[in-house]
Amino acid sequence: MAKVLIATEKPFSAIAVDGIKEVTDAAGFELVKLEKYTDKAELLSAVADVDALIVRSDKVDAEVLDAAKQLKIVVRAGAGFDNVDLAAATSHGVVVMNTPGQNANSVAELVFGLLVFGVRNFFNGTSGTELMGKKLGILAFGNVGRNVARVAKGFGMEVFAYDAFCPAEAIEAAGVKAVGSQDELFSICDIVSLHIPATPETRQSINYDLVGKMKKGGILVNTARKEVIDESGLIRLMEERSDIKYLSDIKPDADAEFAEKFPGRYFATPKKMGAQTAEANVNAGIAAARQIVGYINEGCTKFQVNK
Repeated sequence: MAKVLIATEKPFSAIAVDGIKEVTDAAGFELVKLEKYTDKAELLSAVADVDALIVRSDKVDAEVLDAAKQLKIVVRAGAGFDNVDLAAATSHGVVVMNTPGQNANSVAELVFGLLVFGVRNFFNGTSGTELMGKKLGILAFGNVGRNVARVAKGFGMEVFAYDAFCPAEAIEAAGVKAVGSQDELFSICDIVSLHIPATPETRQSINYDLVGKMKKGGILVNTARKEVIDESGLIRLMEERSDIKYLSDIKPDADAEFAEKFPGRYFATPKKMGAQTAEANVNAGIAAARQIVGYINEGCTKFQVNK
């Protein structure tokens, strides 16, 4: 009997856990949980005899993989997977998967929650602006980017996108205007929403020069990863340009400096909120369980990210 561990410092909802258990029970697997743990030693002990692991933002590094002698698969319930050491997993013969698309609508709706808050001057009683007619740039046109485009059309926005790995034809087919580069996207749009992963190529790529290309009154929205922002460069730009706003779902390392220097132009959620809806929680958890069953029983590697 395969043993599946849910290891979540920030637990799934009870409904999500019930859904996961329904999937694993149907497959004849044993499900165990480690929730709200505060010491890594608890995780190291819990993984010792499990075949599969479901995590959220929990760190799965070489030490965890060393301790998990029977581990065959790790599924990160969500789109991002930079909390899992892919190289170490590969060297241990462990398959790593994510659950792309399960949180996409949740993140997209948050983008517009942040945007409405931002264009209305954080609801401080002063006159703001509307989103209708504004040019929205989407950087990376994956599952979240496509949902952002869908919602933006409902607001009456003009939508543009750039994705180095998505053909322009596919972007245009979704009713979105494809542009040829990041520089062009930032230059022509009033608002840019980031949906790029944190990779060696993207880390600190959103910098002084790039954001500086935005027209007067530009708004940068980040629901991706804090590592993609060159924080010192963005601070310098916002010091020089009092018209730029930065709205983030990921509190920057320099959060205190941003907050002190740019009141009314900067906001970050207290913790990452993109996937924090009941629906996304359930969808991602159940998808993770199904992928584990599919891999162990049938060898399905459709969502493997460490190939």
